[in-house]
Amino acid sequence: MTMSEEKVLHTPPDSDARSSPAVIRWVGRLVDYSVIVIGGSMAILIFLNVVLHALEKDLAWVTELGEFLMVWVTFLGGAAAAQRGAHMSINEFLDKLGTSGRRRADAAVQAFTTLVLAVLMYYGVGIVQGSWGSVLTTLEWPMAWQYMPLPVGAGLMLLFTGWDLIQIMRGVPRHQRYPADH
Repeated sequence: MTMSEEKVLHTPPDSDARSSPAVIRWVGRLVDYSVIVIGGSMAILIFLNVVLHALEKDLAWVTELGEFLMVWVTFLGGAAAAQRGAHMSINEFLDKLGTSGRRRADAAVQAFTTLVLAVLMYYGVGIVQGSWGSVLTTLEWPMAWQYMPLPVGAGLMLLFTGWDLIQIMRGVPRHQRYPADH
């Protein structure tokens, strides 16, 4: 049986990459736009800081804000990658499995990932709750805002990974869950 015949035989007729619930698509777009806005803001801040340093001036808050935004864009970028199935993976072994073996392996990986993300989110919330009394040095914002990307990003990745796990369990193959791959 060829690979294309396997795809036809094991693909539920109603499965489609756009079949994800509207809320997941909306959250995905919000994450994407947030990464773009934060990344653009960081580029502007870094350019401003370089110009200021060339003029032998320094605004300490620019550096701290850049660091703050870097943490946010890192975790939101992780969520953006999770919604696309774009996190790094080594597939040499998995590619050798048959269709059902690959589905079971993908399900096991996503189930483990959701567990790790749930733990990360749980402890991240605890860190945020415990840091409201501290403030950032220059900006004087609550330190909790600096730690908040951890549970927010983990929660968003959990949403996307959990949806992928549901799709795997429904028998939707990867080329339909992530059509940009093919």
